[in-house]
Amino acid sequence: MASSALKHAIAPTTLQQAQTDALLGLLNLAISQDATVPSGTSTQPKSASAVKAPTPTAPLVWKVLVLDQQTKDVLATVLRVQDLRDAGVTLHVQLHSLRPPLPDVPAVYFIAPTLANIRRISEDLDKCLYESFHLNFVEPLPRALLEELAASVATSGTGELVEQVVDQYLSFIAPSPSLFSLLSPLPSPATQAGPSQPRPYYSYKLLNSPSSTEQQIEDEIERIASGIFSAIVTAGHVPIIRAPKGNAAEMVAKKLDVEIRDALLSASRSHGTTTSLFSQDSSGLSNLQRPLLLILDRNVDLVSMLSHGWTYQALVSDCLEIKLNRVVVTSPQKRSYDLDSKDFFWAKNAANPFPQVAEDIDAELNKYKQDAAEITRSTGVSDVNDISQLDLSSNATHLKTAITQLPELTARKATLDTHMNIATALLEQIKKRGLDELFSTEEAVNKQTVPSILEMLRAPRPDGAFGPDDKLRLVLVFYLSSPDNAISKDDIAELEKELKSAGADTAAFDYVRRTREISRMTISAAVGGTSTPVLGGQGELFRGFTALGNKLTDRLKEGGLENLISGVKNFLPANKLLPVTRLAEALMDSSAASNQSLQETDEYLFLDPRAPRHAQGLGVSGTGGGPAISGTSSAGRARRMAFLDGMVFVVGGASYVEYGNLEEWAAKTGKRLTYGGTEIVDPGSFVGVLQDLGNGVL
Repeated sequence: MASSALKHAIAPTTLQQAQTDALLGLLNLAISQDATVPSGTSTQPKSASAVKAPTPTAPLVWKVLVLDQQTKDVLATVLRVQDLRDAGVTLHVQLHSLRPPLPDVPAVYFIAPTLANIRRISEDLDKCLYESFHLNFVEPLPRALLEELAASVATSGTGELVEQVVDQYLSFIAPSPSLFSLLSPLPSPATQAGPSQPRPYYSYKLLNSPSSTEQQIEDEIERIASGIFSAIVTAGHVPIIRAPKGNAAEMVAKKLDVEIRDALLSASRSHGTTTSLFSQDSSGLSNLQRPLLLILDRNVDLVSMLSHGWTYQALVSDCLEIKLNRVVVTSPQKRSYDLDSKDFFWAKNAANPFPQVAEDIDAELNKYKQDAAEITRSTGVSDVNDISQLDLSSNATHLKTAITQLPELTARKATLDTHMNIATALLEQIKKRGLDELFSTEEAVNKQTVPSILEMLRAPRPDGAFGPDDKLRLVLVFYLSSPDNAISKDDIAELEKELKSAGADTAAFDYVRRTREISRMTISAAVGGTSTPVLGGQGELFRGFTALGNKLTDRLKEGGLENLISGVKNFLPANKLLPVTRLAEALMDSSAASNQSLQETDEYLFLDPRAPRHAQGLGVSGTGGGPAISGTSSAGRARRMAFLDGMVFVVGGASYVEYGNLEEWAAKTGKRLTYGGTEIVDPGSFVGVLQDLGNGVL
């Protein structure tokens, strides 16, 4: 047991992998040590030791998987249909659809704990729809709903059909190994009434709207805390919680602290009859290196949500539609592509600058061409697709080699074709919208003046003027990056006039100005920069990008996939930390942080769910204990700790620009960092949120 715990400490899994393992466990009918039928309480398994998975030699059990809309999103992000087949799922269906009875097949239910779902399960049990029922809830099943289910089972006498009732704590979406967002709340009946799709849900809008009621805000804080709790339980370790005071982040942190304490207390009172949610901590190694959980409010930095990125994943988020790792390209025809964990090119290049991505496509295509040529040379066929025509008697050895390599080559070619098409669509958008110029201007935003911004907004472009939304984002980045009162009212009026003449909705600009005047929100670039890393000088960037664009366009016209970009100069990112990364550095590695960052984070809330309640707020260490220290600054310095593992969560939304910056810092410093937010919001959608707030729309 100790050796397995040590192995986990040396090579921890990512949050995405931990979630995938938990999902495969429930699909393989992993039986919890504490599994109960509805006459008791629901179980709480979450770690590898909490479930008894079938042994590898056990025969595969074929089963039906029943989902609802929320859990479908959780599953679709990390598993594909083939993965379900491999786990023995022959059919996956929606809970509230019309389903035929399959009385000789077990069913795995993976659903949200709602009254409507419980009643539908009761109907299925009453009809004896399946051989057995394995009920898995994406988040804890409230006592009232558990009792409703138990009463229904008792009335119908179908208790023997229920194999287990399990709380899975999986109410988050993990599109990348170290990136996650919370599940959106279920739409209200009023929202569902219309025939059209419900509007996307944005936590930032609700938490910052003057028209939000106190109850709505309390419910939202509760939802966010529960979602983070699910991610922490899946990760398996109790963190040290830090958060700034006086905003939504503090409210979430305190609510989360209570939830973790209650879970630890419940486990301690069970005297071993139930498995702890944090059983990975039971090895005794946990206090040697507790992880950090940094909870921040989105208003700490709005620039990262609005700026124009230059990395592959930031451009995909900005220019194309991406949801649940599925990218939709609309030109020249609408097609969708899945970017899952098995996509080697996405895993390697998502955080790289776009010109570097284009070069890598070229290199990978050349490598594919060489490997394919080697197979055709050794087998004597003219094309890898003609291998089936080989003479089996004289080419048995070569045929075996070719058949072994062909599936991998085919999969690699399909992946490269996918990214070739995505890169082509991105290039079209970059040239059409002038994203290279916007990016370069925002990188040097500290050197910009109102006249220079106005000149750029008005200057003619060969490919047409900048779009209204892109102009608005540029002005917002410039305004938020300027010191307080650095831009006069006359200059603001001139900028607003220019935006209106371009057809932009200035409600977002009005809202940001009002918010800044009230809170004196400072997003200064003096210490951390304001957006993605600098990629060299402005003229150099344009020349390199023009060469890239011409080559890609020409090669695509020629139809030569193997002749992509070559010889284009790479622009390597400079070491520039965004505000959120700067704050994470101050808390995880104080020796490398600036004094300004340390002074800021020293004032943060310090919560250790494992420490006695009365010790909170004192100069306690990560393992609890320690004397009280007088003076705020002294206490703040005493709380400075070094962390190897950390989780950064932003209340109000996450962005790919911020994620890329945090990933880059973590890679350079050897830290293991997970980044999450209430939602992953693309820049265009966040501008829409600000516009709604400016117009008073909730």
